Amino acid sequence: MSERVIPLVDQRHPSLPLPAAEHSHDLSSLSLDGLRRPLTDLRISVTDRCNFRCSYCMPKEVFDKDYAYLPHSQLLSFEEITRIASVFVGRGVRKIRLTGGEPLLRKNIEILIEQLAALRTPDGQPLDLTLTTNGSLLARKAQSLKDAGLQRVTVSLDGLDDAVFRQMNDVDFPVADVLAGIEAARAAGLGPIKVNMVVKRGTNEHEILPMARHFRGTGIVLRFIEYMDVGATNGWCMDEVLPSAEVIRLLQTELPLVQLDPSVPGETAERWGYANAQGEYDPTLGEVGVISSVTQAFCGDCNRARLSTEGRLYLCLFASQGYDLRQLLRDPTQSDTTLAATVDAIWRGRTDQYSRLRSLRGPDTTSGPGRRVEMSYIGG
Repeated sequence: MSERVIPLVDQRHPSLPLPAAEHSHDLSSLSLDGLRRPLTDLRISVTDRCNFRCSYCMPKEVFDKDYAYLPHSQLLSFEEITRIASVFVGRGVRKIRLTGGEPLLRKNIEILIEQLAALRTPDGQPLDLTLTTNGSLLARKAQSLKDAGLQRVTVSLDGLDDAVFRQMNDVDFPVADVLAGIEAARAAGLGPIKVNMVVKRGTNEHEILPMARHFRGTGIVLRFIEYMDVGATNGWCMDEVLPSAEVIRLLQTELPLVQLDPSVPGETAERWGYANAQGEYDPTLGEVGVISSVTQAFCGDCNRARLSTEGRLYLCLFASQGYDLRQLLRDPTQSDTTLAATVDAIWRGRTDQYSRLRSLRGPDTTSGPGRRVEMSYIGG
């Protein structure tokens, strides 16, 4: 087992210089990056705070009571988020995911959801508007989120065993309250619901089959995520990664599966459907997914950008620096056309493919100018 090292570092990094906005460029055409990938998915972090201290994301050793979070004045306002989201929608974004930290900690988030739900694509279609949450506040907020215009939720849940779950969230939060939140989301019509389980070898792999049994046939899609080398504070080591291929083999010892086609371009999860007695996919039993972010790169069709809570644009989950769009948003001389041209120039210059390169040369998470930003800062 490799030694676990957690460097005490600030999760925020200096910004990259903004490229010149090319107003002569045709903004009516789809934005494609340097590897010909379109921009269709924007993930917006609305807060850098969370009420959990999961060791793989916000370990207590770093995010303790003295940790300095961003002051409210530095966060993008709901109006600023909506304005920049509208610009991204004009450049091809069709899906917006609200994330954090824990997004339900952002006060009056329903107001932001109402504003985003009113946006329309250039051809008049509503956005796919979703939110990722740890589920701790979902039972009390599910209906108001639905009423505001949210379409669906993804809930992080790393096990059904209460002792294991309390150990992983590290704040002694009971699993029953998260399950109640999932049921409230289902009752409110926030679906289809997805449940994400981060699998750490030696910690919760024995929860894989119980989780699958629990959600099979419920209409909820369970996805198993390889423990990732995100940021520099989670003490990541390869010894704790359980490859997705092993997860599938374990599931098939009890629950026969049939591999399914991707449902949308750029999908990160490999889909597997539960099979009936004839060995055929049975939609009534549902499906599971595996996200092989360590063992199988999916950079080739990555169509996602991430906006941090104070307005920095990151082009990869494993990026070390972002572009400060807040300076443009708060400059009264900058028009939406300039914002759109800047976003277009940033995306067209993108060549990020960290996971593919890591598979060739191995990860480096702890030092140097390439030290990566924390997942809790830009969202998963």
